[in-house]
Amino acid sequence: MNSWQSKYNQAAVSALYLHIPFCSQKCFYCDFSSWSTRQDDSRMKKYVNALKHQLDEAAQLGMLATAKTVYMGGGTPSLLGQGAVDLAHHTSSITHPIEFSMEANPDSLSDELLASLSAGGVTRISLGVQSFNDNELKELGRIHSADLAYDRVLAAKESGYEVSVDLMCAIPEQTESSWEYTFSRFISLGINHVSVYPLAIEDGTALAKQTQDKDTSWNAYDVQADRMQAASKMLQAAKFERYEVASYARNQKSCKHNKMYWTGESYLGLGTSAASMLTASEYDALAKKNVSLPTRPQDAIRVRLVVLDSPKKIAEGASLFSTEFDVEFLTYREAVAEDLMLHARLTELIAPALLDESEQVFGALPLQEVFDACVQDELLECVDAADSGIKASYRPTDKGWLLGNELYVRLWDLRQ
Repeated sequence: MNSWQSKYNQAAVSALYLHIPFCSQKCFYCDFSSWSTRQDDSRMKKYVNALKHQLDEAAQLGMLATAKTVYMGGGTPSLLGQGAVDLAHHTSSITHPIEFSMEANPDSLSDELLASLSAGGVTRISLGVQSFNDNELKELGRIHSADLAYDRVLAAKESGYEVSVDLMCAIPEQTESSWEYTFSRFISLGINHVSVYPLAIEDGTALAKQTQDKDTSWNAYDVQADRMQAASKMLQAAKFERYEVASYARNQKSCKHNKMYWTGESYLGLGTSAASMLTASEYDALAKKNVSLPTRPQDAIRVRLVVLDSPKKIAEGASLFSTEFDVEFLTYREAVAEDLMLHARLTELIAPALLDESEQVFGALPLQEVFDACVQDELLECVDAADSGIKASYRPTDKGWLLGNELYVRLWDLRQ
């Protein structure tokens, strides 16, 4: 069994995700599972208690024994206040992660909360800033100001956390110069990680309704591409390196949890709409307790699940063993093709062990034909390491990242 095959035979997950669906206000562009919630809403405390119970249940199954990273996302986990601290402390006592990330919004990240979260085991804060321009923030439905965002990022940094900032481009009111200004403000903060996204106008969101039948040239594909390329240049000048299609880091401070998603590691997601990717062994252990889960087909070596339970049901005390899931089973061929597709989000070379596994599963000739076509179309570049005794490998080009869906489809189609 090579090192990549071992990923399909894990008995415990490598990463844990906790979804917190509560927000002070729903942003205009947001299509995530989140809802506007008053800070005194009793459902939040009940929801936290339910997640703590589900964590205990997962631990009883042995599913969390090797979890290396934890990510608490949302929604706005910082809105929980002391509830976030209690949940972090409970999670850390079970998993002992090497990295514990929590998302936060500037308006709910107080100095007191920063101090308490550190004691609870959180090591990394990911702040939803989006822009350092007040007009742009208003157009997005964000309730914090640019100055408050700057202050809270500094506060998190000075409190000893690794800090990441999310920034968004191709948004209303944004210009080339305002984008450059946002990056100059970000770079002056002196932190080591940023994720950069073009705005997607999703059906059903407030922004989609506002812009219906209106000119959205500010969000055109070429604008998105220009902004992302401008961001890359500004970040490279500041010693940041792109390590994933949307994320940059310097001083070796990439997000360990983020990379778990793209390198074939299994993970468990708890909370409404949370996603999991489990091995056959991990799924079978859960299915023995949760009788609503379908029997795994014999040829399925990977299982993807999404929690279907509403926040209300979870807050009422839903057990992990009574949770309803959407379930997708993947065969060996599908899992390997998926791993190739996911790995292509990273800047690092596709892992030699994954290439070896792909060659065994798909055959050397069909695999080479796909790679050659991707190289010819400048979606991948071939890195020849023959002089060091290692076979040639591949990584995405800038064009491959900008046309990511085209590259991913070609690799995913190998499963057929």
